[in-house]
Amino acid sequence: MEKVKEITPESTRLGWIGIGVMGSTMCGHLLGAGYAVTVSTRTRSKADGLVEAGARWAVGPREVAAASDVVFTMLGYPRDVREVAFGPNGLLESTSEGAVLVDMSTSEPALAVEIATAAAQRGVHCLDAPVSGGDVGAKNATLSIMVGGPANVFDAVAPCFKVMGATIVRQGDHGAGQHTKMMNQVLIASNMVGVCEALLYAYRAGLDLDSVLASVSGGAAGSWSLSNLAPRAIAGNMAPGFFVDHFVKDMGIALSEASRMQLSLPGLALAHQLYVALQAQGGGLDGTQSLIRALGSLSGINWDQR
Repeated sequence: MEKVKEITPESTRLGWIGIGVMGSTMCGHLLGAGYAVTVSTRTRSKADGLVEAGARWAVGPREVAAASDVVFTMLGYPRDVREVAFGPNGLLESTSEGAVLVDMSTSEPALAVEIATAAAQRGVHCLDAPVSGGDVGAKNATLSIMVGGPANVFDAVAPCFKVMGATIVRQGDHGAGQHTKMMNQVLIASNMVGVCEALLYAYRAGLDLDSVLASVSGGAAGSWSLSNLAPRAIAGNMAPGFFVDHFVKDMGIALSEASRMQLSLPGLALAHQLYVALQAQGGGLDGTQSLIRALGSLSGINWDQR
């Protein structure tokens, strides 16, 4: 098994591409741990805080790759991952032999394998390492990180993962991290429907929503979404910890994979359609808790004016 160079703040140059709701704080933790980081994103102003904290700005993926030993990507859609990896200004054009590419986006398992195969031909290592925990987990460095790729590469990058997350598990070879994230999204999808339906029931029954939440969140019905997202929904705070548009993308990937495996997931399909309805109502850039608006409208409840 080929040895991967030790990764330390003193000896390793990091790159980071994609500074969104979660990526900014995740990258910030690496900066705080003493790593030299070169950053790039499509909107330059999103990187201002990281640059002020000591990161170096780069114009695009090629420049990041040329300046880095390990490059992390945290992007919105598989098409973005493909463009950053394979595009004319992409990472594989400039990444040095022995470097490591770590895609922390939620993307397609087959794409993770494709990138790893192409990278291996250049002597470049890859991991797919999607995360769960939303903006709260990113801020608190308590993310769950699900990793696919060779064990030796995982072990080498582990010090960086430990700066960003609390639950870090290698699930198998390339693509296994993405498959695990799909399982994660299947779990969340129907759970979010249940959380929103339960709040609507409590509201229509005339119960105090905060009091109800205190009763049920610590029992058998408890979940991360109930504890973290239900209070936001009750407060009318629909700001994204995770965008509806990205969740719809994730569920679409999971449904496509399920179809390929001849696996019927009717609960996921229903949740997907309800979130598509929310998109159609203009909620694509809101947080996933905003599903309560679309579900409420089915019963004549305007959640924002209750």
